[in-house]
Amino acid sequence: MNRTEDRPLTLVDEHAHAWSPKSARARFRTGLTGPTAGVAAGHTQANLISVPADWAYDMLLFCQRNPKPCPVLDVTDAGSWTTVLAEGADLRTDLPRYRVWRDGELVEEPTDVLAHWREDLVTFLIGCSFTFEWALAEAGVPIRHIEQGRNVPMYVTGRQCRPAGRLHGPMVVSMRPVPPEHLAAAIRESSLLPAVHGSPVHCGDPSGLGIDDLGRPDFGDPVELQPDDIPVFWACGVTPQAAVMASRPPFAITHAPGQMFLTDTRDEQYRVA
Repeated sequence: MNRTEDRPLTLVDEHAHAWSPKSARARFRTGLTGPTAGVAAGHTQANLISVPADWAYDMLLFCQRNPKPCPVLDVTDAGSWTTVLAEGADLRTDLPRYRVWRDGELVEEPTDVLAHWREDLVTFLIGCSFTFEWALAEAGVPIRHIEQGRNVPMYVTGRQCRPAGRLHGPMVVSMRPVPPEHLAAAIRESSLLPAVHGSPVHCGDPSGLGIDDLGRPDFGDPVELQPDDIPVFWACGVTPQAAVMASRPPFAITHAPGQMFLTDTRDEQYRVA
């Protein structure tokens, strides 16, 4: 599996949490890049993957069969770069950074994909765990990667997703260190938001997921754990990118890991209780 160097960029300033999603998207459109954790507090963030129309059914089926890592929030018509989740947004320009794939190989990481756009592309917007971080924070759970100004660490696991048509591949997880006294709150709060990955898939020893070294994430940045922290793992919307690498479709566009699409939707709209 090819692995690229993710840019450890700290996004903008101390006021980013107070930006509106529209304001954040405007900044990304003009070239601002970096992880979006903590940006536009209270608004839902989304992973993005665009595939040719003749692969769209396979992708939809892959998401339906693997709802923990791939909870679908919206699917566009072929060729469309708009979404009901954000009025006036352009999915080709309004993310901090993209990835362009050919035959399963990463070929470019541009700040917009206007030059790569095709009229047969169908775009899937998939729930992102950045969305529930504000619920965790309000419950008193520390968010270490935000505290440390880093992108969330993400790991390719030994767990295979359920295949769908031509698509197959391993599940990817994000990891957040949680102090033992906050573990119950982290599980409770995230479980109330199943549309953005919901409850963790694993807590504790990373070898249970086939992860050898927490200090070497496959995507994002390593995060320092405090002495009593428990590593907690959530299914991650980078999983479709792992499927692209494993299944090698002729073309795809995705977000760069940790650099998400900011929607206008409020987080509480996805809360189940």
